[in-house]
Amino acid sequence: MSENKTPAEAVENLRSRIQRLDDNGLDLIFREARSFKKWQSREVEPAVLQELHAVMKFGPTSKNCNPARFLFLCSEDAKNRTLSALDKGNVPKIKAAPVVAIIAYDTQFFEHLLRLFPVMDARGIYRDNPAEAESTAFRNSSLQGAYFMIAARALGLDVNGISGFDNQKIDTEFFADGRLKSNFLCCLGYGETEGLYPRGPRLDFDEVCEVL
Repeated sequence: MSENKTPAEAVENLRSRIQRLDDNGLDLIFREARSFKKWQSREVEPAVLQELHAVMKFGPTSKNCNPARFLFLCSEDAKNRTLSALDKGNVPKIKAAPVVAIIAYDTQFFEHLLRLFPVMDARGIYRDNPAEAESTAFRNSSLQGAYFMIAARALGLDVNGISGFDNQKIDTEFFADGRLKSNFLCCLGYGETEGLYPRGPRLDFDEVCEVL
């Protein structure tokens, strides 16, 4: 947002430039996007990872709490540290991916709330209620993980989200102090289209939606 515009002016300026994504944009991030298991031998540059975070961080979270943390495993040695925690079928995917992101959450996310949510001091809501803090961190880091995958596709990357692993083993290996906890893993890179399976079906509107 321009420093010379109010929030309302910034939104109106955006609306004057674009009302919605066109079909190409919707195809890129949803309708024609796939989960890849094979990857081109093309490096994901550090600048791309920085841009990815710069885009996805604007996705909304409750009280702007931003609990998600991202650990990018780019080296073979780093990716190999995950192998003992993986379900057997996910080992080849992790080993082949140019980058594996551990989507984690900060159990003490509320320490940053004075800066992130300055309209009130909301720290006590979570500091005094560990169950509420845990559910908030998990739910909102899951949201941020979804933003992460959509932003990656929007920037021309391909993704494959992975939940088939032992979270405790990942946490012990990478987050030994206990403050961060893993949510899920995400392979990143430029997908190789050879060998893609046909797209699985999806449920229709009338099966999953109700309008009251």
